Amino acid sequence: MSSPTSPSDFTLEVFQNEYLPEGGREVNAIVTVTAPAAGQAGGPAAGADGAHRAEIIIVDCSGSMDYPHSKIVQARAATTAAIDVLRDGVAFAVIAGTDTAKPVFPADGSLVPASAATRQDARWAVSQLRAGGGTAMGTWLALAGRMFAATPTSLRHAILLTDGKNEHESPDQLGQALAACEGVFSCDCRGVGTDWVVAELRRISTALLGSVDIVADPAGLAADFETMMQAAMGKQVADVMLRVWTPQHAQVKFVRQVAPAVDDLTGRRAQSGPQAGDYPTGAWAGGESRDYHVCVQVTAAAVGQEMLAARVSLVAGTEVLGQGLVRAVWTDDEALSTRINPNVAHYTGQAELAQVIQDGLEARKRGDEEEATAKLGRAVKLAEESGNEDTAKLLAKVVDVVDAAAGTVRLKRAVAEADEMALDTRSTKTVRRKN
Repeated sequence: MSSPTSPSDFTLEVFQNEYLPEGGREVNAIVTVTAPAAGQAGGPAAGADGAHRAEIIIVDCSGSMDYPHSKIVQARAATTAAIDVLRDGVAFAVIAGTDTAKPVFPADGSLVPASAATRQDARWAVSQLRAGGGTAMGTWLALAGRMFAATPTSLRHAILLTDGKNEHESPDQLGQALAACEGVFSCDCRGVGTDWVVAELRRISTALLGSVDIVADPAGLAADFETMMQAAMGKQVADVMLRVWTPQHAQVKFVRQVAPAVDDLTGRRAQSGPQAGDYPTGAWAGGESRDYHVCVQVTAAAVGQEMLAARVSLVAGTEVLGQGLVRAVWTDDEALSTRINPNVAHYTGQAELAQVIQDGLEARKRGDEEEATAKLGRAVKLAEESGNEDTAKLLAKVVDVVDAAAGTVRLKRAVAEADEMALDTRSTKTVRRKN
C-alpha cells in the first residue's frame, strides 16, 4: 500500500501491509522520503550560495603517510581538489592530524569564506603538509568540532582521511570526542591503503552521519575527494529529523535507514514529546530520496478493528516538512494477513545482507571456515535475489560462487586485503527494489 502526503516541501510515501492476524502485534512499514528538486527546498539552510555552509578537511599527516611517499603526495592533491570545488562564501579550513591536531589553513584555527584568494592561500598551505607523528583521530575531530561550533553556519561537513589505526588514543577517548561532535557536523571518512581499521572509521561515520569507504590506490584520492565535496555542496536542508509518534501502549521496536545504505538509528532516538521520538537523518540535497524501515509493536485488537500505529514526520527545527501514516487493521483473512509487502521484504533482506557479510568476514578472520562459508554463501544468495550487482561483484572477489541462487560458495584461499576491506566498507550499501 502507498499513501503519499506532503504538508510542506518533502514527500513521504508509506509502503506496508497494514493487515495483521488476530493477536498480531508487529507493524512494519517502509517510508520513502524525497526532498524537493534543487533550489526549491524549504528549511533553515536552503539556498545555493555558500553562506550557510562550512567545510573542514582533516588530513592524516602521521609518519605512515610517507610510506609510500605517494600517499602524502596524493593526499595533498586530493585536498586541493576538494578546495577547488568549494563555492564562494563557504567557510572552510584544513586540519593536519597526527597524535595532535593542527590548523593548517587558516593557521589561527578559524574558518574563512572561500574566494579565489583564500583558495589560493589554502593550496599553498596544503602543499607544505609533511608526514610525521602518530594517529589520534578523536583529537582531530574534537578540534574540528570546536572550530565548527564557533562558526555561525547550519550545514557543517567534514572529510577525514587516514591511512592507519587510531593508535595514540584509547577507544574511550575517541568515543568522548564523537559524543561531543554528534549533531555539530557530519563527516565522510576515507581510508587510503589497507593498514587502517574498517570498524574504527565506520564508528566515526555512523556517529557523524557520514559515509566510509576505501581508496586502495592513493592515485584515486583526488577524484574521490572532488566527488565528496560536490555532494556536500548539493546539500540544501540541515539537521533534519525523522519524528515517529506512536499511540499509548505502542512502542517503536526499531528505525533503520535502509537506502541508499543500512544505518540503524534506533539507539539515537531523542524524546520530542508525549509518545514521540526524533531520529537524526542529517542534511539533504535537492531531489534526494531515502528509505526507512519503521517497526512498531502495538497492543493486539479484535478482528475488524483499525488503528493508527504510527505517524512519521520529517522535521527541521519547528517546521514539519512532510508526514506519512502507518496503519494496523486486524483481520481473520489469512490471505491478507500473511502477505508481506514487497518493499518490506526487500529491505529486510538488504539489512540481513549487510549483517551476514560482516559476520562472514569476521568468521574468516577468526579462521572459522565453516561459519564464514555459510554466512558469505547466504550473502551471495541475498545479493542475487535482490539484484544487488555491486555487492555480488565484491563477494566474488572473496568467494568462488558455485551456485548463486542456492548460496553455494567456496572460500578463496588467497584474497587481496583491499578486496576484503572493500566488501566490508561497502556491505551496507543497498539497492532499491526493482518494480
